[in-house]
Amino acid sequence: MKDIGLVGVPFSGKSTLFTAVTHAGSHVGQANLAVVPVPDPRVDVLTQMERSAKTVYAQVRFVDVPGGLSSAQGVARLREADALAVVVRCFGTDASPASELAGVRADLLLDDLAVIETALQKAEKRARGKPGPDVSALHKAKDALDAETSLRSAGLSAEDAAVLRGFAPLTLKPEIVVANLEEGSSVPGELGDAVGVYAAIEAEVADMDPQEARALLEEFGVTEPGLEAVIAACYRALDLITFLTTGEDETRAWEVRHGATAPEAAGVIHTDLQRGFIRAEVIGYDELVAAGSMDHAKAAGKVRVEGKDYLVQEGDILHVRFAV
Repeated sequence: MKDIGLVGVPFSGKSTLFTAVTHAGSHVGQANLAVVPVPDPRVDVLTQMERSAKTVYAQVRFVDVPGGLSSAQGVARLREADALAVVVRCFGTDASPASELAGVRADLLLDDLAVIETALQKAEKRARGKPGPDVSALHKAKDALDAETSLRSAGLSAEDAAVLRGFAPLTLKPEIVVANLEEGSSVPGELGDAVGVYAAIEAEVADMDPQEARALLEEFGVTEPGLEAVIAACYRALDLITFLTTGEDETRAWEVRHGATAPEAAGVIHTDLQRGFIRAEVIGYDELVAAGSMDHAKAAGKVRVEGKDYLVQEGDILHVRFAV
């Protein structure tokens, strides 16, 4: 499960967005956390097809912290997040989305610079004239931040990035931009590929029956609920894909990084499966649906046997064989 930290200036609507996407109320003065299922109709189809006793969706946790970047507690909690969603106000006659986004990013840079400078001083003191990889990585990070460049865009090597992750810099985390829109508006061109969400409208229907809420949102012209749009953008930013397992006991969706091998995906299910991995029986979601059931797919020879080098694909359905 990944944590998505919500970031925004006061009155950007980030707490309203939290309510809209999580259907949970926000509380002033404390961190708001809510775990939500990742919408995935494939899970429902497989549950029905295999008559599964249990259905489990993948999950993400949204974090809305009090005070945001003006609070030490808020920054500390954001450093624990896997990705950041920067909420930008795009409603009201005085809205200035591009400058607001630039301001938030500048604050993120300054927070990181303070952390990196302190860490560099300590690392140099420990090194005593014999700088190691940590000193080198911290120097590169400081140079980038001094040049007002986020660590995501600094061209860091994998080794340097691995060192820096120990300090949880905010600008090294994947970032998505969420344009908080008003009815009838669209994402401003200056925000590029930002995700558009009508947070105020969606927050109003958060407590309604999901089908009724969706129908009402469509009347307002909202064809993709904010939760689905934000999660999809976060998955892209985090380079995640979804694989599934299904059977009589349970149908479940799992997240794994793009390019993961079959044993690595097995380890997401349970570490024993990765340690004792023998092979995986694999079929694509569309192939299974076309076959009508797993038994029919196996009878038709549609289920493949893959080994340790197999790279899991989006929508793969896996059954792992292992021995410990």
